[in-house]
Amino acid sequence: MNLRSAQWYSGTDRNAYIHRAWMRRGAPRDAFERPQIAIANTASDLTPCNSHLDEVAESVRNGIYEAGGTPLELPVVSLGETQVRPTAMLWRNMAAMATEEMLRANPVDGVVLLGGCDKTIPALLMAAASVDLPATVVPGGPMLTGTFRGTPLGCGTDVWRLSEEVRAGSLSQEDFTQSESAMIRSRGHCNTMGTASTMALVAEALGMVLPGLAGTPAPDSRLLESAHSTGRLAVEMVAADRRPSTLLTRASFANAIVCLAAVGGSTNAVVHLLAIAGRLGVELTLDDFDQIGSEVPVLVDLLPAGRFLMEDFHRAGGLRAVLAEVRDLLDPTALTVTGEPLVGYLDDAPIWDPEVIRIRREPLVTHGGIAVLRGNLAPSGAVIKPAAASPHLLQHRGRAVVFDSVEDFHARIDDPDLEIDAGSVLVLRGCGPKGYPGMPEVANMPIPKKLLQQGVRDMVRVCDGRMSGTAYGTVVLHVTPEAAADGPLARVRTGDVISLDVAARRIDVEVPDGELASRHPDDICVAGFAAPRRGWTRLYVDHVQQADTGADLDFLVGSSGSGIGRESH
Repeated sequence: MNLRSAQWYSGTDRNAYIHRAWMRRGAPRDAFERPQIAIANTASDLTPCNSHLDEVAESVRNGIYEAGGTPLELPVVSLGETQVRPTAMLWRNMAAMATEEMLRANPVDGVVLLGGCDKTIPALLMAAASVDLPATVVPGGPMLTGTFRGTPLGCGTDVWRLSEEVRAGSLSQEDFTQSESAMIRSRGHCNTMGTASTMALVAEALGMVLPGLAGTPAPDSRLLESAHSTGRLAVEMVAADRRPSTLLTRASFANAIVCLAAVGGSTNAVVHLLAIAGRLGVELTLDDFDQIGSEVPVLVDLLPAGRFLMEDFHRAGGLRAVLAEVRDLLDPTALTVTGEPLVGYLDDAPIWDPEVIRIRREPLVTHGGIAVLRGNLAPSGAVIKPAAASPHLLQHRGRAVVFDSVEDFHARIDDPDLEIDAGSVLVLRGCGPKGYPGMPEVANMPIPKKLLQQGVRDMVRVCDGRMSGTAYGTVVLHVTPEAAADGPLARVRTGDVISLDVAARRIDVEVPDGELASRHPDDICVAGFAAPRRGWTRLYVDHVQQADTGADLDFLVGSSGSGIGRESH
């Protein structure tokens, strides 16, 4: 076996001596002749959804040893979705870049990637795609279902729902606060079909996870069993030289889009998959999500689009059962980390609970997926998740009520004198990759309090930011170009009429093109755009791309391989 790590450890010269001696510390001499497998671990007390990954890492470590490898734990940048300010998305590219560089710089032959919370799996996959060492993912898994007064709680989704009930006056603040201790029942990430669950399942559909592993609840002993098996697999992958560039093909991404649609997954997966594809040079566009996924039925009845939660999904048969129902839509040439085709794992994948995972002829939504909209308001595209929207709003005309920043929105949305009704269209700008910066999850704007009190629970909302995967509603998001990149959204004014036609894939402002182009963005709008002076945020704003290509940094696009560079002497 021709090991990359031999470039550090083999030989009798001074450099090889130093590399071995400093790593020896009780290890047997043959430890340096085995595959060196890094365990890229995003465990952190400040990323509560990933805090159990040290235990998972121990099972991975045992599997690596058993298979004849040397395990090496590598702590990497961890992003806690609920903790990091101003938004975890600002740091996804930094986490990917740091992980990539640490893998390239160190004497490792392969890597097991441990992630869970929203941005951790995308960042790890972006890093692995760029460095192109044999790599596989162990998703940390969802938490168990918590209950409050006998009712199951979907973390994230029920936070939005309950907080709106407080604003509407139909739930007391005391009851809302009491539900807090029941919301998070166990270790693991969100138990809804939010971004964390979506990206775990999508990673398996891409072929980067041991088949059958994604979606296993975090406290389930079978997670540790699969982690052990993944450690063994990582050693095998090095021997077979099975790299991301051989697995993450156009066919793999097509399968991931089918998966995304069938599970009713998060719109955030769009920007993450585009970014991962960009690292590999795989041709993937925003339109592919519509063309491949729009006719795929939604089969999974999970919050936020349905009723159940991830613990139910796992007992009902999990991802393999879903993919078996849409097997004819999958590309059979796409391989997995085992070296075998993804479709080869679907022969014995029954649905155990057809209420949770629907059979193909009785779907939750006949045509699911992500709809890509274009028009004079989004020349480079915008997205909407029809399964999470109100059917009566999928074709709509309404008067725009424009907010120039998140702060502006919060300052005015509950003003009783705000001129707004249920037919209005809420527009929030300055929330794209450059403008905020980092493209925060603010597109699912809260409904004005006075409308909530009238019984209104959904409105058309338009934003250049993102939406939490646990959220719901008729939300047009990822509007590109964003306002801060001189997109038309910066020129919309309160009172303009916005028309939405999801069936026609259109989002327009009913202003003549000449007039729209001649308008100057409001000074208040421009003043709200990010203007960092230093550090990562300055680097990010100067180099981040738009949402339609994945919001990666322009100089990180493309794989640069595992070359070491200059030796130290």
